[in-house]
Amino acid sequence: MKRMLAVLAAIVAALVTGTVPAGAAGNWAVTYMDPLPGGFAGDKPYTLGFWVLQHGNHPFEGNLGTVGLRLTGEDGKSLMFEGTALPEAGHYAASVVVPQGVWKVEGIQGMFMPHEVGQLSVPGGLKVKPVNKALIEGFMALRTDYWDAVRPPGFPDLPGDKVTVRTGDAPAAAAPPVATAAPQKVAAAEPAQSSGGVPAYTLLLAAAGGALLAVGALRLPRRKDRKDHQDPPVDSSSETIVISG
Repeated sequence: MKRMLAVLAAIVAALVTGTVPAGAAGNWAVTYMDPLPGGFAGDKPYTLGFWVLQHGNHPFEGNLGTVGLRLTGEDGKSLMFEGTALPEAGHYAASVVVPQGVWKVEGIQGMFMPHEVGQLSVPGGLKVKPVNKALIEGFMALRTDYWDAVRPPGFPDLPGDKVTVRTGDAPAAAAPPVATAAPQKVAAAEPAQSSGGVPAYTLLLAAAGGALLAVGALRLPRRKDRKDHQDPPVDSSSETIVISG
């Protein structure tokens, strides 16, 4: 009894300090493969679809992190093919090019431990480990469905509404166009239009020209008055003093 209590106390302490491995703490996932090509040839590209499901029966809610397929050869060489999120929750695709040989295939599952998928022979095919039926039965018992027609292999379509899960890595929908500063700046730089369809700067030029004409008109009479009222010419002879001898 004392030994059991000590073990329980150690587990509780490990949970508090976060030292329990992800699998022991229940934070584990399974990688399921979509239908595979009929065969694989060396150094040829293939696109493989796969699912990463927490506890093997539901997509992880939140940002899972980097996912993909890792292939390890008999010589220990590893190849990593990162997955791209597809519209369905927990669904990914990776493009792979593999040389000839025998490769162990693992699903890289972000924050979760890698999951062994099977063995790939090139040339040849991928021998996938059988799906644990208990996980699918657990999915059916929960009666919570997350997918429509595109769904993990072997998971039946449950009746009722589908549950939307925010995975944090689904491809972003096309955002509506947003007005930028550039169009606004161009619009502001365009001359304003008057009610008659004449640019405002034309009216400003006309007004300035009219003002200049008015000033000129005011100055013309003054110049004329000066001309009309000029002092008579001075007779220089009348001011000459003659001294007779």
